[in-house]
Amino acid sequence: MKSLFSRALITGAATSSVLLLGAGIAAAHVTVVAPGAAQGGYSVLTFRVPTESDAASTTALRVELPDLKSARTEPIPGWTAVIERDDTTQAATAVTWTADPGVGVQPGQFQQFVLSAGPLPATEDVAFPAIQTYSDGEVVAWDEAVGADGSEPSKPAPTLTLAPSSG
Repeated sequence: MKSLFSRALITGAATSSVLLLGAGIAAAHVTVVAPGAAQGGYSVLTFRVPTESDAASTTALRVELPDLKSARTEPIPGWTAVIERDDTTQAATAVTWTADPGVGVQPGQFQQFVLSAGPLPATEDVAFPAIQTYSDGEVVAWDEAVGADGSEPSKPAPTLTLAPSSG
């Protein structure tokens, strides 16, 4: 009897964990990851973009860059990437990925947009404000900073924590 009760308790706990994990995934935002990225170094930045709309696809993503000397996109079939540069310094200031007609990130799906870039700024954290455009015309700006009290905003800018420079 005790064994049956223990199994039921474990099964209930496991089910609750899966449901909570699923809720966290459903509330995803545009994020950036770059394992091993360091201040002053070059890295591969991966922007993960979920489509949070139930009725429209993601058709464009624009990401602001912190005046990078080098920025190169990885090709994505059905998407065009354009890197914006400062007229004077030629530093990369933004990149925009745009879906071809009939292409997009469908509801309930996500896409990874990859950028090789650097040198990264000599700061502990770097934000990459982003603008996500949907097929129905909705535009979502992921550009809010974390609150002074550490609270997460509703539309946080993708932010990357950089390791100290290795010299």
